[in-house]
Amino acid sequence: MIEKSKRFRKLTKFDLLVYVLTLLILIVILYPIYFVVIASFSDPTAVASGKVWLLPQGFTFDGYMELFRHSNIWIGYRNTILYTAGGTLVGLFINLTAAFVLSRKDFMGRKFIMTLFVITMFFNGGLIPTFVTVKQVGLYDNPLVMIIPFSVSAFNVIVARTFFKSSIPEELWEQAKIDGCGNIRYFVQIVLPLSKAIISVLALWIAVGMWNSYFNALIYLKDSNYHPLQLILRNILITNNMQTALGTGEAAQIALRLSNLMRYSVIVISTIPIMCIYPLVQKHFNKGIMIGSVKG
Repeated sequence: MIEKSKRFRKLTKFDLLVYVLTLLILIVILYPIYFVVIASFSDPTAVASGKVWLLPQGFTFDGYMELFRHSNIWIGYRNTILYTAGGTLVGLFINLTAAFVLSRKDFMGRKFIMTLFVITMFFNGGLIPTFVTVKQVGLYDNPLVMIIPFSVSAFNVIVARTFFKSSIPEELWEQAKIDGCGNIRYFVQIVLPLSKAIISVLALWIAVGMWNSYFNALIYLKDSNYHPLQLILRNILITNNMQTALGTGEAAQIALRLSNLMRYSVIVISTIPIMCIYPLVQKHFNKGIMIGSVKG
């Protein structure tokens, strides 16, 4: 009885240590995000002097008001939402179907094609050849350039292929064939319902990448009406910094203050929406992220 009590006390102390360490790690991860949020509502002078720790100092909405004064920010939100939604759907369709085909043992040449996918992870054609190709196929200054040309990811295909090979029993396909099920029907009605984990993981990865993407728009989109949110926010900050550099006296001080405020406001505006998606896929994401971590 005494020995059992000692083991219980040791286990309790260990659990307490784990909880404390977990809490510290959580604080280290979450505090920078919290600091950016409160700094976006604080006086830039207080932020620069280190007075902002737990609560906003000199509470103000000036940074957000200055950002939303630019009407094109709503155009950017619209475009980014469309690009993210469309790019995620197209990316899931292409990567999952490619991964499923490459996971089939009866598919001829799958090892050779898989090798070609892996090569693209280390080498690519370069910016100029890619730009020429995009222009020749008529996607330059076309919003579809944000969705179609870069929808294939070799890494996503490899991860999904690993999932299909390790998590979908081959016996399911044998039984489906006996019942007269074809490849397409088997994939849609049997494989996809059993693949919620990998679908959630890929959807989150693709959506985050599409939401944060601005370089492709910078290169391939000339019309500002097609620009995503990230590129519009970048242009606003550059314009504001130029006004600050060219200003003098009190006007320069006001512009500098707004510029410092807007930097934090831009981070909040651009990251909060995509962060709200994670709780919706957390259940499946935690399972899917472990794919390939254990070899049996």
